[in-house]
Amino acid sequence: MQIIHDRRTLHLIPELDRELPKTLAYLQSGLKQLRCRVFSPMQGALCAYFDFGAKQTIAFRSDMDALPIRENTGVEFASTHPGKMHACGHDGHMAILLELARRLNEKEKLPNNILLVFQPAEETTGGAKELCATGIFKEYGVKAIFGLHLWPGLAAGEIFSRRQEMMSRSCEVTVDIYGKSAHIAKAGEGIDAMAAGVAFYTRVMAMEAALPKKVFRLLKFGKMESGTVCNAVSDHTRLEGSLRAFQDDVFYSLRAGIVSIGKEVERRTGCTVNIYMNDGYPAVMNPGELYDRVRKLVQFRELEVPSMITEDFSWYQKSLPGLFFFLGLGNTPALHADDFNFDEKILVKGADFFEQLAEKFQ
Repeated sequence: MQIIHDRRTLHLIPELDRELPKTLAYLQSGLKQLRCRVFSPMQGALCAYFDFGAKQTIAFRSDMDALPIRENTGVEFASTHPGKMHACGHDGHMAILLELARRLNEKEKLPNNILLVFQPAEETTGGAKELCATGIFKEYGVKAIFGLHLWPGLAAGEIFSRRQEMMSRSCEVTVDIYGKSAHIAKAGEGIDAMAAGVAFYTRVMAMEAALPKKVFRLLKFGKMESGTVCNAVSDHTRLEGSLRAFQDDVFYSLRAGIVSIGKEVERRTGCTVNIYMNDGYPAVMNPGELYDRVRKLVQFRELEVPSMITEDFSWYQKSLPGLFFFLGLGNTPALHADDFNFDEKILVKGADFFEQLAEKFQ
């Protein structure tokens, strides 16, 4: 089956960020045989435009980049690039879009023109944002964009989506607390950065827990380091964590709360508290009107709760209407695991779903 061959060939040659020469060459070799315009709107990106003579266009997106992970699947088509692996399913996403391209090539008429978007840097700096800035969606009259992600733990071969909250907004939170070291026997001469770190952590967790349960959010710290030896007051504590939410007001309220607590801990303890939070990706929010329209055209299942994982598909939704879907893989290793693999026959379900959208969406 060609779609499986595509996935395995792409799995052999994982590449990172925007440096995707082998990946792009493979995609171009498949697309150039079809009656579509193939072009690159920016470094590392590739698009294929199928003109059906319609007034407007819909787009389908696949990400392309892999992860800096040493593969441990044992499959015969394992990565030939040491320390790099398609551990997030992007090889499958590309195979689905290539299969869709072949099917589009056989069609005489569709209600819309079709733009296929192969995007770099989803795992790093958010290539979707840069693609939007190129102006291609305005140039080609794109009225909606669709994407999907292979998803472990959901029913194999089933398509899932959700109205509004789909995937969270996120940012990394790094807190450095500086005190003054002193021997434990003279602890009063020091300023205890460990105690300040504990106070900061306790208050931040209490702030997050006070929000109503119906508000989807997550604020956790996965790493905390402090001190150097057992008999000296710590002069430095470092906490590293992640903040995730869907609504901007919740997100920014929690960010402001973290900063406020840092200042209060600083005032009470005499430590210096430095807090860094990056911008991260926006939340993937499926617009209700578009969701309802598509639900009447094609069949998919309702996702009960949103995912706290992030996706830069959200940048497309900031520029034009867009819907995101999950394609269930059943019981597989987790995304980003070094043994991530799946039943490749499931990929056909993704191509079938996109083909139905191409045929029915108006």
